[in-house]
Amino acid sequence: MIKLTMAGIAAGALLAAVSSTAAVAYDGTKCKASGVCWEAKPGYPEKVAGSKYDPKHDPKELQKQGDSMKAAEERNKMRADNFKKTGKWVYDVKKIQ
Repeated sequence: MIKLTMAGIAAGALLAAVSSTAAVAYDGTKCKASGVCWEAKPGYPEKVAGSKYDPKHDPKELQKQGDSMKAAEERNKMRADNFKKTGKWVYDVKKIQ
């Protein structure tokens, strides 16, 4: 006589669900080289440019981000130089003379 419990039924259902989707699921085990196991999902194009996955970044917006990062680096350099001279950290660069 087979005795069914709720835990046994749940485990069986989980096993059935996993085994039925395993044939079509992405498993990420195809490696190009040792440690390089990234693989595009099925249907992802070889060339992204011009496809629906192309982010189409605006060069002007990218330049704004680059300018902002450059300005932040300059402010941090001013803060660090001031700290080396005075030994006191001043966050507001307008207060640095």
